[in-house]
Amino acid sequence: MKFIGIIPARYASTRFPGKPLADICGKSMIERVYIQASKELDIVAIATDDDRIADAVKAFGGNVVMTSSEHRSGTDRCFEAYQNLRSNADVVINIQGDEPFIDPSQIAAVKQCFDVPDTQIATLVRRFDPSRGFEALFDNNTPKVVMDNDMNAIYFSRSIIPYVRNYDWKEWVDKAEFFTHVGMYAYRAEVLGEITKLPQSSLEIAESLEQLRWVQNGYKIKVGITDCPTIGIDTPADLEEARRLCETLNI
Repeated sequence: MKFIGIIPARYASTRFPGKPLADICGKSMIERVYIQASKELDIVAIATDDDRIADAVKAFGGNVVMTSSEHRSGTDRCFEAYQNLRSNADVVINIQGDEPFIDPSQIAAVKQCFDVPDTQIATLVRRFDPSRGFEALFDNNTPKVVMDNDMNAIYFSRSIIPYVRNYDWKEWVDKAEFFTHVGMYAYRAEVLGEITKLPQSSLEIAESLEQLRWVQNGYKIKVGITDCPTIGIDTPADLEEARRLCETLNI
């Protein structure tokens, strides 16, 4: 089975314009993501609509493909990139462009989901650490996931799922196992083409979670588990944290 990793990258951002080109200890964020992804994948491409990002990728010797500026999601951008590259890969892996220290083992984990022949879409979850407390679990910027016995996602929510009945909410983290979503997706190429044609669904609109569109339309999402921490760069403050980590680890 052939895999291709595609890293969607936009220059425009409400909270952090130019984020992909932010410097982290001598390398741009997008270069660091590319380097990490290339440790696990033979073919990686950055998909962008901005010449500044394209020029930066070419400067460090990366593979870049131009895509439309009209895309509403990274999923749509990935599919156009796959088409523009004339790729024959069986599976497209959508890699977040704002996680410069992504662990190659996470990519390996999502690839392993396709060892199950009927896997259509795959993603990752992380066990929630109870020591972080209820407030961290309650954070609606951290989607939660519940799975069936075959490790297919049943539902994603910004609310806490499952609801733990008969216990005070402060005790929930000790009374049930919770999983939080890690935003990496992999799709069989033909499935990726199908889901980009789907209209927004009612659950997606309610929770503002794109993956609910696929679930609501009957697609199965196979789930892999990772224990690796990740640092997503959403704000300049996050960037400073990433720089400190980079200096500490000397990477």
